[in-house]
Amino acid sequence: MLTPFHLAYNVTDLDETREFYGKILGCTEGRSTETWVDYSFFGHQISLHLGKPFETKGTGRVGDHWVPMPHLGVVLSIEDWKALAAKLKKQSVDFLIEPSLRFEGEPGEQATMFFRDPSGNPIEIKGFAEMGKVFAT
Repeated sequence: MLTPFHLAYNVTDLDETREFYGKILGCTEGRSTETWVDYSFFGHQISLHLGKPFETKGTGRVGDHWVPMPHLGVVLSIEDWKALAAKLKKQSVDFLIEPSLRFEGEPGEQATMFFRDPSGNPIEIKGFAEMGKVFAT
């Protein structure tokens, strides 16, 4: 059984953060103060604190793409991934990598999409048809 991870990182504006994580991504808000807010990020705990976001660069080569490093993300079932991709497209989210399939027909075949939160933090959402193949080689 997987257990939830906890990740804390900086954002620049809590109102924008609440709009994005709560309304656009549909994450449930938890505790908060005037300087931070917690969310259930698909069952994992993220704590978003006011401050300078970490620097990212497109240095991670994955397939045909250079992806921003570091980044955070989550792995969803392909059905949940498709539903979220449709929701984000409807919300006009600006994708760094449009929802697409990579490694097709190979071990580890996965759907992916990359975007940034309003503070510039990169997020990857992956989708797997078979969750048991997340670590396939």
